[in-house]
Amino acid sequence: MVNIKNPGFGEKLRIVRERRGVTLKKVASIAHVSESLVSQIERNKVSPSVDTLLSIAEALEVDLEYLFKDYKRNKAVKIISKDNRDHLILNKVVYEQLSCINDGKNSVEALKLSIEPDGKKGTLEYGHTGSEIGIILEGSGQLIYGTETYYLNEGDTVSFSSDIPHILENTGTNTMIAIWIMAPPKVFKK
Repeated sequence: MVNIKNPGFGEKLRIVRERRGVTLKKVASIAHVSESLVSQIERNKVSPSVDTLLSIAEALEVDLEYLFKDYKRNKAVKIISKDNRDHLILNKVVYEQLSCINDGKNSVEALKLSIEPDGKKGTLEYGHTGSEIGIILEGSGQLIYGTETYYLNEGDTVSFSSDIPHILENTGTNTMIAIWIMAPPKVFKK
């Protein structure tokens, strides 16, 4: 009995072929394979080569996404509740990890920074590998990047390569709040 809820791709091909009223012989002729092979594929008795599968799918005008949708891998979704975020306090800066993907190739970390007046993140002694993007949500400050200084106000965004020494500093009188994204992760490296 065919499991209609989750048939294999052979069964899907048979269902489509029968609904369209196409014979095994006609599919085999169009795909340039034997009728016996098409029958065995439809009954999941043999695994066809990719080329054969493509030919049969084309003969039936079947979308490949339809054939393989049950085989797609779902990626993990990670949720960090507000009360369970990692945080760290250094130099009048509270770092709150919003999210982190650390899969080795596309690693990125998103932080919420709360920088008190005269607080700063970074150093002018050295840079580090990667890139950074920042969004100033509240307050104002400056980014010292190498020998240049850039003034930042609420609503401003900034992006730069991290390999140049840099400091983000709150030069205002209120706490500066920013969302900071770093690739690869730098603050919380787990």
